[in-house]
Amino acid sequence: MACIGRESAVFLVDTSAWIEVFRRGSRLTVDQLVDDRDLIVTCPPVIQEVLQGFGDERAFAVARTAMLALPCVALPLTLPIIEGAIDIYRRARRQGVTVRSSVDCLIASCAATYDLTVVHRDRDYAQIAKVIALNHRDIGRLVKDA
Repeated sequence: MACIGRESAVFLVDTSAWIEVFRRGSRLTVDQLVDDRDLIVTCPPVIQEVLQGFGDERAFAVARTAMLALPCVALPLTLPIIEGAIDIYRRARRQGVTVRSSVDCLIASCAATYDLTVVHRDRDYAQIAKVIALNHRDIGRLVKDA
C-alpha cells in the first residue's frame, strides 16, 4: 500500500479500483478497499469512466445504481477544479514527470480540493503526488492477494 502524506478520513475510489471490484470473477470487495463504506465518495469523471466501460446492460444498470448512490464531490465540476487539473498536468510536464491521463489529473484535483485519499491501481497517482500534495492508496497488493 503506497501512501503519500497522511491519509484523509474520506476516500475517493478511482476507476482503476472500481474495475477490480466489478471485474467478473474478482474476489476483491469494496470492504477490502476501505474499512467503512460510508467513507467512500465519488466524482463526475470517475462515474463517467466506470459506467462507460460496461457493455452488458444488466451489469451497467447495477453499477449505475451503485455509483449514483455514492456521495459525489465536485458536482457540478467547477472552473477551479478544472484549472487545478490543468495546473497538475502542466507542473508534471515541466518537472519531467509523466502523467498518462489528463482525466487522472481531474480526479486528483477533486481529491486535493476536498482533502480526499484516492484509492487506486494506477501509476499516475504516484506520479501526480510528486508534483502536488496528494493522499493516495495503491491497491495493487490487494489485487495480487485476492
